Amino acid sequence: MNRDFAACPPIAVMGVSGSGKSTIARMLAIELHVPFVEADDLHPTENKDRMRQGLPLDDEHRRPWLRTVAEHLQVAAIEQGTAVAACSALKRAHRDVLREVIPSVFFVYLAGRQDEIAERISDRKHEFMPASLLGSQFDALEAPGDDEEHLKVSISPAPAQIVFEIVAHLSSRFGRTPHGALSDSDHAGLRRTV
Repeated sequence: MNRDFAACPPIAVMGVSGSGKSTIARMLAIELHVPFVEADDLHPTENKDRMRQGLPLDDEHRRPWLRTVAEHLQVAAIEQGTAVAACSALKRAHRDVLREVIPSVFFVYLAGRQDEIAERISDRKHEFMPASLLGSQFDALEAPGDDEEHLKVSISPAPAQIVFEIVAHLSSRFGRTPHGALSDSDHAGLRRTV
């Protein structure tokens, strides 16, 4: 990992489908020299089949998946100092599931207008997430509150500019300290997941 970010907690890049989570999270992980976790890859077959049929996931479907994402992110972070995940985490309750496993998780919220994102994904071919579900994603979306550790960034700039903004924020907030990224409670949680 980049030593300048030795105290950076695990990061979850969140937002609705089409907001650029995977692109930004992957670029950020490369910039920080840390592992990348793609939450979409961790959906069980049942969830993928449901979304392929144009049916939105409810919290009952999401909770076990979110816990799996958190566990993968935690293991990667403990092994490498920190890690970056791309994960929708639309509701506060969803983010709470991640915090149950990693209390220190830091969220990067990719914010954009529904019409802007709809235009982006109109020609996109996704394995299991049809564009028709975008409305349900915005219906479910709860932006992080002031009491949640997060950074809100606009999706309008080019991806490289977005990553630059995120890295600048992380550098000023978490950079250049010798301490580990995960808190004692984060490490304690590892015993429940491996």
